[in-house]
Amino acid sequence: MPVALLAPFAPSAIRGNAVTVQRIVSGLRARQVDVALWDLEKTAEPDVVAGVEAARPALIHAFHAWRTGPLALRLARRLEIPLVVTLTGTDANHELLDPENAPRVRRVLEGASVVTAFDASIVDHVSHILPDLRARLVVVPQAVRFDADEPFDLAGRWPLPADRVLFVLPAGIRPVKAPRALLPAFDRVVSVDPRVRVLYAGPVLDPAEGEALTAALRQRPWACHVGAVAHSQMPSLLRQADVVLNSSLSEGGMANSVLEAMALGRAVLVADIPGNRTLVEDEVTGLRWRSQDELETAARRLAADPGLRARLGERARAYVGRAFTSSHETDGYLAVYHRLVTVEATA
Repeated sequence: MPVALLAPFAPSAIRGNAVTVQRIVSGLRARQVDVALWDLEKTAEPDVVAGVEAARPALIHAFHAWRTGPLALRLARRLEIPLVVTLTGTDANHELLDPENAPRVRRVLEGASVVTAFDASIVDHVSHILPDLRARLVVVPQAVRFDADEPFDLAGRWPLPADRVLFVLPAGIRPVKAPRALLPAFDRVVSVDPRVRVLYAGPVLDPAEGEALTAALRQRPWACHVGAVAHSQMPSLLRQADVVLNSSLSEGGMANSVLEAMALGRAVLVADIPGNRTLVEDEVTGLRWRSQDELETAARRLAADPGLRARLGERARAYVGRAFTSSHETDGYLAVYHRLVTVEATA
């Protein structure tokens, strides 16, 4: 079953979408699916068109409706083959609601044979906007997979005292991740518990947000942005964290960073948004916050109680290990592919 998968970013890019694409492709190839990955960040559109047409795939899979969907839809129609579209958080929570960009996303979704989402909350959200799409929406949950585990030299990037309690936010620096939202609450946390440190790890994806974060950290010696961290080093960094944070305004169902932290047995403290609720049961597999007061209270509890951190981390590890495996993720995409190819072959 040859498949052409179009992605907006190179697998080597330090972005959650790139991590997800690489994991999906690796899982499919391990099941002997002939996946040709086309990276629109590094490959010119005419070269993608020529390559896909020459390969004559059985179907096209577009990861990211806004960025890759229009080209994928044109190719699928030209080759008269099914189109699968995977929704990201940007697609569902932003572009689909933007008056200027929504028509482009809608055309792609309406032209797709199947649209996959990472979580039922995204299916409900999109179905509310496009009711006729519900029958073609399929949930394929994300998974955790580390293809490499290289050391991260935390001491070399940010020397810390031995008694530190380290909170880590692994995320690209852009407005939707709301990195500065953590700071007012942690100002108060640190005033009570000076052992607390906050580390930001991720590339600057929005220059204005990056500059604003740099300015905000200038007067906060207890917080530091160490820049991009290769995915191969992320397991090492997460193991050195006492708590992993998420402050996003929205997610495309579930954040890779939260999934990975939970898989490694880290306690997580996350914004109370739909995607995070899928993963984090409050007081069971992590803690959730909705306001600065709740964030402060939860952070102080976690900083003061290593037993609480350990209990939440172990429950999180067990839950992710049971419910979000690579095999389940691959099974989900294979089921979609086989259904479409079988229907197309018998039509």
